[in-house]
Amino acid sequence: MRISQRLRVALTAGVVLAGTFLGWSPARAAEVGAESPVLPSFNGSVYAVAFRGSTVYAGGNFTSVTTHGRRVPRGRLAAFDARTGELLDWAPTADRTVRALAVTGDSVYAAGDFGTVSGAERDALARFDADSGELGEFSHEVAGSPRALAITHGRLYLAGDFTAVDDEERLRLAAFRLSDGELDEDWTPTADAPVYALATAGRRVYLGGSFHRTNDVSSTRRLSAVDARSGELVPGFRPQPSAVVYAVAADGDGVYAGLGGLGGRAESWTPAGRPRWSRYFDGDVQAVAALDGTAYVGGHFDRACTSATVDRFGDCDDDSRSRVKLAAIDSDGDLTDWAPQANGVQGVRALTASPSLGVIAAGGDFTMIGGDAHHRVATFN
Repeated sequence: MRISQRLRVALTAGVVLAGTFLGWSPARAAEVGAESPVLPSFNGSVYAVAFRGSTVYAGGNFTSVTTHGRRVPRGRLAAFDARTGELLDWAPTADRTVRALAVTGDSVYAAGDFGTVSGAERDALARFDADSGELGEFSHEVAGSPRALAITHGRLYLAGDFTAVDDEERLRLAAFRLSDGELDEDWTPTADAPVYALATAGRRVYLGGSFHRTNDVSSTRRLSAVDARSGELVPGFRPQPSAVVYAVAADGDGVYAGLGGLGGRAESWTPAGRPRWSRYFDGDVQAVAALDGTAYVGGHFDRACTSATVDRFGDCDDDSRSRVKLAAIDSDGDLTDWAPQANGVQGVRALTASPSLGVIAAGGDFTMIGGDAHHRVATFN
C-alpha cells in the first residue's frame, strides 16, 4: 500500500545547527509546496532554468516538448508559463547542449556547447529577444567550455573552463557590457581550474568550482568572491570547502553551495565567510536556490544524513531520511519536511527561484515527482 505524503512528512524531520548535527526533531515547514503542477514534458536533459516574470526559460539537450498530448519541436531552448503550465511560442534553436541561461530586461542569454543557433553561427554564447526568440547580434568566440552565467551591475558574467574570449586571455572568467555587448576590458579575474557556478549579491560575484587559486591567490579554493565592477578578490571571504562546488546561490543572509566529493553536501556561510550550517547527503548536491531564507537543493542523492559522516561508499554512516533528488534546509540549518521525491540517476541539475512569484523551478533528468509523471521540469509554489 502506498504511504501517503502526509505520513512521509510526519516521519521525516531533523535538526542541525551551525554545522553540528544535534539529533532529529521536527523542523519548520518549507515555504513552497512539494507538488508540481502539470507542465510540458521534455524529451532530454534540462541543464538550466531561468525566470522572467511568470515565464520559465529552459535550456538543455532536448529536441522536442510534449504538451496536451502533442509533440512540438524545441531545439534545446524552450519557455513555458509558470502559472498556467502552457508551452509558449518562444522557440529559438541550438545545435548542441545549452548549459546556462541568464535573463535581464528583454534579453535571454544562453551559453553552452553550441556553434549554431537559429541557423546562424554563434560560438558558445548567444542572446535572444525574451518575447519573440529572435536572435540578437551579440556574438563572441570562446576558447573552451562555458558553464555558468550571471547578470549584475550592467554586465553579463561568464564562467567555465576556457582560456580566451575573442583571442584575449580570459582564464575561466569573463564579462560583457550589457550596454553594447562588448567584452569588458577591465573585468579580468582568473581561476586556475574550472568554475562551474556563479551567483551575485550586492557588489560581489561568487565563484564555485574545482579551482584552488583565484586571481593567483592561494587559499581561495573551490569558493571565492570577486568585486562585480573591478574583478578584485574579496579578501575576507575564504570558506575553502573541502570538495568541488557545483552550485552557488546567495541572498542577504549568506552564501549557499552544493558540493560533490564522497557523498555530497550542502553548506552555507555568512558574507564574511563564517560557517552557518552543513548538511550531508549520499550523493552530489549539484543545484541550489535560496527563497525566503530557505535553501532548496537538488542532485543525485537519495538520503539526507543525520550525522556529519558518510562511509567509504558515500552512504550515510548513521541514520538518514529519504530525500530523493530534492531537499530543503531552513535558515537555522534544519532539514525541512519538504520532500517532493524525484527520480532518475542524475536527478536534478538546475534550480532557480522567483522571489516575486514565490516559486522554485527545477530542471534535470527526472521523469517523476512524488510518483507522478513530470519529465525533466517541475515548479513548486
